[in-house]
Amino acid sequence: MSSPNALDTAGLALTMDDTQAIDDCWNRIGIHGDKSCPLLADHIHCRNCSVYSAAATRLLDRYALQQDDHRPVADTQANEDIVTRSLLIFRLGEEWLGIATRCLVEVATLHPIHSLPHQRSRALLGVANVRGALVACLSLVELLGLDAISHGTPGGRIMPRMLIIAAQDGPVVVPVDEVDGIHAIDERTLTAASASGTQASGRFTQGVLQWKGRSLRWLDEAQLLSAVTRSLT
Repeated sequence: MSSPNALDTAGLALTMDDTQAIDDCWNRIGIHGDKSCPLLADHIHCRNCSVYSAAATRLLDRYALQQDDHRPVADTQANEDIVTRSLLIFRLGEEWLGIATRCLVEVATLHPIHSLPHQRSRALLGVANVRGALVACLSLVELLGLDAISHGTPGGRIMPRMLIIAAQDGPVVVPVDEVDGIHAIDERTLTAASASGTQASGRFTQGVLQWKGRSLRWLDEAQLLSAVTRSLT
């Protein structure tokens, strides 16, 4: 099993392919290039330029244009001999959550998030530049209806991270307050958590289980990724 910090090359290829049709002048003559762009004198940084904003808008338009090109993908269930399921465990505010690692492309350090004019939804934070590619950035706090206040932990060693998630039409970025890591959870525990009901557990939740003395909310990745797609169209 790969480390949560290891780059999924297939996922990165998706990110790069999505930007091939966009003139990434910020990487050639802009702030990340040789800085020869004559507009830099007025705008100081590429993110303040209308060309950068227009490129980000075209990136988001891609989500709307590709909706009819996809058919639902069947969830391939592991065979009956597999007794664990791999979850990425992370924290938002005071709540711990888990999501299937098959959704994960990479766990990355925080990147600057550049807001856009005329935001399309409350969950859309803007775009982040990930290795020269513009990637849409969403708030899981908003999507899940959580308390937006981030609470640190004693010692100050916890560093916020960004999760790069493989959504239906390409990677998206979501900031989180802490990543614990990837863990194999006994499938019997997950089955019991799912059978106990999710009505009081919040949106996009398959169940709630006890994990390392914490109450862990197990997210339904299919429903969550569907909500992510809707937020970008």
